Order: sequence, then structure tokens, then C-alpha cells
Amino acid sequence: MDIKLVARTLDLIELFAAEQRPLPLAEIARLLNAPVSSSLALVRTLVNRGYLYEVRRRGGYYPTRRLQQLANAIDAVDPVVEMLHPELVELRDATGETAVLGKIHGTAVVYLDVVESKKTVRYSSPPGALRPLHANSIGKAIFGALSPEAQQALGAKLAFERYTEATTTDLATLIDQASAAQARGWYANIGESAPELSAVAVTLDFGGDLYGLSVVGPTERIRPHLDEHAAALLQAKQRILTTWHDTEKTEL
Repeated sequence: MDIKLVARTLDLIELFAAEQRPLPLAEIARLLNAPVSSSLALVRTLVNRGYLYEVRRRGGYYPTRRLQQLANAIDAVDPVVEMLHPELVELRDATGETAVLGKIHGTAVVYLDVVESKKTVRYSSPPGALRPLHANSIGKAIFGALSPEAQQALGAKLAFERYTEATTTDLATLIDQASAAQARGWYANIGESAPELSAVAVTLDFGGDLYGLSVVGPTERIRPHLDEHAAALLQAKQRILTTWHDTEKTEL
């Protein structure tokens, strides 16, 4: 369950990112579908903390660079993303498709890093995006690495919403698919969340902490090259885990 004040604060940040212009208080309240009094309290708090400023009297509010500086400081020392980002770039260049790093969060997959394809038609998604576990290549790849008990516990929480004719809609099928994927070392999602999108993914196990790495793109490009994309992912996985094990030995 979302905490209302926190959710509204994040909604405001996302609103500025979408609008990319100063916003008067009345417009902020309207776009947030919130009372003017609540919006005023939120804006005043963020102004007092240095996150917003009034561009001119009655000219609207806009974020300062404080939020960007804090985000950059956090991002600069994210140990997993920092280590894996160059691998995502290399994977993108090797496959020509978008490379994604993700992790299971509750019953969804959260994208931690995304390196988009350079092609005009490509898969695009921001870091922080949430995707349904049962219809996502990273989600299924990680699910397959869980113990049977953990699979049952997590699977019981999934809604199994159908997005396309290819979407998995029951736990037994999800477990069977995950088992087959684990046996071959990678998982392919062919149009399970959207017919025009497909992906290939592998699991990264950092001492029991599970992440997923995927290549995503238009179905018409991914489907004919599944084996090549899987090979590129498995090579990247080998490099990543070798680097991680070497780092662990050094720290010990």
C-alpha cells in the first residue's frame, strides 16, 4: 500500500519531468488531482528544503538542481549498476538491441539500468520502471532460480493478468517454463507482455542475491536471432560473474 504523502511527492517530481516547465500552484493541484491546500503544503515544504523554487512571483515553481545532485551522488556509488553498466553497453553494441538490468521487487520486476538500442525503432524504458513478473523475461529468469518453496510462495501472490495470447496465466505453467529455462540457461519472452516486443534473459546470482540481464527489442528482430542473443547474454554473464568472484576474493 502506498503512503499518500510520499506517493504525491513522487507524483510531483514525475509531473515536472513530464511537463518540463514551471507550474503554478493551481495547475499543480489540478494535474495531481489534489486539493490546493495539500498541494500548497507540499510545495512549501519542498521550497523550504531547497528542492523547488518560485521562478518569479506568480510565475510558477520548478525544481532546483538539488534533486539531480543527490540522484547523481546516489547513482555514482551504486555498486551493482556501476559494475554492470559497461557490460550493458557492450551487450547493446553486440546485439544491436536494448540491454536491461533488473531485479524482482514484490510481484514485479524493477528495471535498475537500461541502455537503449541505437536503432530508430527500439525498446525504450526508464530505470525504475516496474514490469509484471509473469510476463517479463527477467522476472521469469529469476523466478526459475528460486527454490521450489520460494516459487510457490511468490507465485501465490501473482495476479497472472493476461496481456496477450502468449501470456502465462497460471502458476503451474510458470514453474514448468522456468524449469525449462533454467535447464538451458536462458529464458525467451516472445510477445508475452505485448505482441510487438520480445526479449531474452539470463540470471545473475551474486551470492544468493538474484538479478536479471536481458536483451529486448521488436519481436520481428528478436525472434530470428534468439540463439545469437542468448549466446551474447551467456558470455556477458560469464564475464560478470568472473569479475564479481575476483572482487569477492580481493575483499576477503
